[in-house]
Amino acid sequence: MSDFQLVHSCTMPIRWGDMDAFGHVNNTNFFRYMEQARIEWLETLRLASVGDGGTGPMIVNAQMTFLKQLQYPGEVVCHTLAGQPGRSSLETRFELRRADDVATLVAQGSAKVVGVDYASGRSTPMPDTLRERLTGSSADRPKAA
Repeated sequence: MSDFQLVHSCTMPIRWGDMDAFGHVNNTNFFRYMEQARIEWLETLRLASVGDGGTGPMIVNAQMTFLKQLQYPGEVVCHTLAGQPGRSSLETRFELRRADDVATLVAQGSAKVVGVDYASGRSTPMPDTLRERLTGSSADRPKAA
């Protein structure tokens, strides 16, 4: 993960309702933990606006590797890592651990985020705010005359 940098960490409660009939957190909830962490990070950059009809992030794929079970009660710590942004996309990775055992990785996942114009459904360049945070420079764009 040397090309990826830690950009956000958060802690979330494991809720009773996250568990399934087998007595462990259902796999779908791991994706929700990953989603919550990603949205919290994007909110810190002011890039997670909803319903404005403009542009914003969209997930085009996501995957998760489940290593250990989680049970209620407890808390999940999720670390969000981001790669180098492309023109319109960004690879993100996630590490999930129990708060009371942060040495043990319970799941790791990833999601590809693409900038999208919601009205047209077409990809848009990653915002300079995001690019500057990850690389220290803005995109190489032609200067206005």
